[in-house]
Amino acid sequence: MKVIWAKQALTARGWESDVRVEIGVDGRIRSVSPGQTPEGLRTDILLPAPANAHGHAFQRAMAGLTERRGPDPRDTFWTWRKLMFRFLDQLTPEDVQDIAAFVQMEMLEAGYAANVEFHYLHHQPGGTPYSNLAEMSERIVAATEQTGIGLTLLPVHYQFGGCDGRPLGPGQIRFGNDPARFAQLWDAAADAIKALPQDAVIGVAPHSLRAVGRDSLTQTTALAQGGPIHMHLAEQVAEVEEVLAAWHLRPVEWLLKHAPPGPEWCLIHCTQMTPHETEALARSGAVAGLCPITEANLGDGIFDGVRWMHNGGRIAIGSDSNIRISLTGELRQLEYSQRLRDRSRAALATPEKSTGRVVFEQAAAGGAQAAGRGAGQIVAGGWADLLALDCSVVDLDGLQGDTLLDTFIFACDDNIVSQVWSAGRHLVQDGEHIRRNSITRSYRKVMHRLRGEL
Repeated sequence: MKVIWAKQALTARGWESDVRVEIGVDGRIRSVSPGQTPEGLRTDILLPAPANAHGHAFQRAMAGLTERRGPDPRDTFWTWRKLMFRFLDQLTPEDVQDIAAFVQMEMLEAGYAANVEFHYLHHQPGGTPYSNLAEMSERIVAATEQTGIGLTLLPVHYQFGGCDGRPLGPGQIRFGNDPARFAQLWDAAADAIKALPQDAVIGVAPHSLRAVGRDSLTQTTALAQGGPIHMHLAEQVAEVEEVLAAWHLRPVEWLLKHAPPGPEWCLIHCTQMTPHETEALARSGAVAGLCPITEANLGDGIFDGVRWMHNGGRIAIGSDSNIRISLTGELRQLEYSQRLRDRSRAALATPEKSTGRVVFEQAAAGGAQAAGRGAGQIVAGGWADLLALDCSVVDLDGLQGDTLLDTFIFACDDNIVSQVWSAGRHLVQDGEHIRRNSITRSYRKVMHRLRGEL
C-alpha cells in the first residue's frame, strides 16, 4: 500500500484540499479522502495523468531533421513523408527498442502515465518479415519493461498504397501485410504484452481507409475483441479527395455509413471535416485523437474543437511524430489554434470551467477511453495514473483550483511536473525518470550512428 497526500487535488468530485490517496498493491486507487492530515508522500498539487493517445515511437529520432524546404516550392506533408520513409530504412530492432524507451521516458517526464503506440513498423528493410513475425512489437514491449509506462499496443494493418489497391511503395514495404498475415502478427503481439503488468492493453489499428480497403476493414477491427480501435481519418486534403473519388463519399461520411464507430474507436487527426461531419462524428461516442503540435508541424489543418465539444465529443491528446513531447504544449496548441482561427479567446472554456480545466479533464478522460484504460480521474477503483506539480515555482505561488491549472498549461512548462505514477508505479521522482541515465545513454549511441548514416 502507498499513500499520497496533496494540498490540492483535482478528483472526480472537483478540486479538493488536504487529500489522502491510498494505492493498493495492484496499482489501483483504493480510496480518495479530502480533509486529511498529512502522511505518506506529500505533494502540492495532484492531478490525473493522461495517456499519450497516439504516437509512432521511431519518428522521435527524426525530430528537427525535416525542417528544410525540398525542391517543391510548396513543401507539404507528402514531402515530409518521403523523408520519413528514407529514414526508417536505417532502423534495426535494437534501434527501435532504444528509441521507444527514450520516447516513453520523455512522455512520463512530461506528465503522461500511458503510451498508446500506433505501431506499423513490422518488417525488415525490403519488406521481408523477421523470423519472429512480432519482432518489432516485442521491442516496444521490451522498451516498456524498461520505462514502466502503461502501454496500449496497437498493431497497425497497412495493406495498400491507396484506394485503388495499388501495391505499397518502397518506403511503405516494411509496414505491409495481407489480412491473414496481419492476424498472425496481431496474435503474436497479444502474446507479447502478457509479459507486462495487468494494466497493459492490446488493440488494433487499421491505418486508414486508403491503406486497408473496404473489404478488410471489418476483418481487421474484429481482432480488437472489444479493445481499442484507432484509425487515421480525414487528416489531409489529398486523402479526402482520393477517398471521395474512389468511394464517392468523403472519409467521415463513408465511415459513418458503412462502419459506424462507437466508444471503442479513436479517430486520429480529423482536421479535414465539414461542420456536418464534425457534429455527426462527435455524437457517435468515438474519441478524436488530436496531436496539435504534429498537426501544426505538418500543416495538416485545424481540428474544429469548439464545434466538436459543443456536440458532446471527447478528445484525447497524442504526440504523433514526437517532434516535441510536451503535455502542456499540446494543450496550448489545441486552444490557441481555435483562437487564431476564430479570432477569439478562451475558445474551449465553459461558464463553469476555465480553459485549462476543460482541456486537461478532456485529455485525461478521453485519453483513458482511447487507451482502453480504466483511468482518467482520481477515483477509487481506477488505475493510479497520477502526476504531481512542484508549486515552489513563482508562477504558481498562492494559486488555487482552475487558475492554478490555467497557469500550469499557459504560462509554465512540463518541467514543473515533479512526480508521475503509472498504475501506482512511481516512475518520475523529483522531475526525472528513475532510469534516465541508462535510457539516455543507449539512445545517444543510436542517434550518433543514425545521423552519420543519413
